[in-house]
Amino acid sequence: MEIEELMLEIDQFASERDWNQFHTPKNLASSISIEAAELLECFQWHDPKVSDVIESDKLLDSVTEEIADVMIYSLRLCSILNLDVIDEICKKLEQNKEKYPIDVSRGQSTKYDRRVSR
Repeated sequence: MEIEELMLEIDQFASERDWNQFHTPKNLASSISIEAAELLECFQWHDPKVSDVIESDKLLDSVTEEIADVMIYSLRLCSILNLDVIDEICKKLEQNKEKYPIDVSRGQSTKYDRRVSR
């Protein structure tokens, strides 16, 4: 399924339930934040490795459900704001390439505006 088709399906799901009235930018942004917090809750009190998550059916199922919720609300917000999600992601990646050039960012997790000159 293409992303445009997926967004139309999400829009139709909301429309069929008469939820458009509730899908304001603020409400959708709040929902994204809530679902992201639920994603983080999957890792509360432990810090599993990637392999630990993949090997745990229960944890992986919880993580994928929460990621799906975050993505559904994110795509819905893009839809109501008439944003081209692919184009916006590409623009942001280009901005990040400028903020985090390879030569100063490789192996570093420091935010671009907190970098110490070398």
